[in-house]
Amino acid sequence: MAKKPRVLFLCTGNSARSQMAEAFLRSLGGDRFEALSAGTDPVPVRPEAIRVMAERGIDISHQRSKGAKEFLGQGFPYLITVCDRANEHCPIFPGVIHRLHWSFEDPAAAKGSDEERRRVFRRVRDEIEAAVGRFVEEVGDGRPITGALLRVKAPAAV
Repeated sequence: MAKKPRVLFLCTGNSARSQMAEAFLRSLGGDRFEALSAGTDPVPVRPEAIRVMAERGIDISHQRSKGAKEFLGQGFPYLITVCDRANEHCPIFPGVIHRLHWSFEDPAAAKGSDEERRRVFRRVRDEIEAAVGRFVEEVGDGRPITGALLRVKAPAAV
């Protein structure tokens, strides 16, 4: 049996965007991928993210925030940053074949009432769901992958 491609979603806190992306890949990709997420500076998973994912029937209450260092040295055919800060401060992951960047607003930074903040979380959730859905379709069909593809250069020969 062929090994499932590993996909690491990376954001700053690993508290909302990357957690949602990990869960959507598990849901939409079925058993075709191994989905993981991490943060450059992890903080606990946001309760708002847990709530808006539950609205989609996806339980992320068991997921935990993880630091990017936890995954250094592991092979990932796909590394997808889901926020600009993580993209700018992304550690080097040897073995990454495809590095993509999907820029999503940080819903944790939303201001206003609980309902206004929840609307932002829902909008970002829906944007992430659409992006992950495109990714699953494109990888499954062998098409070029959507997103700003950052070419990973091979290390210089010594």
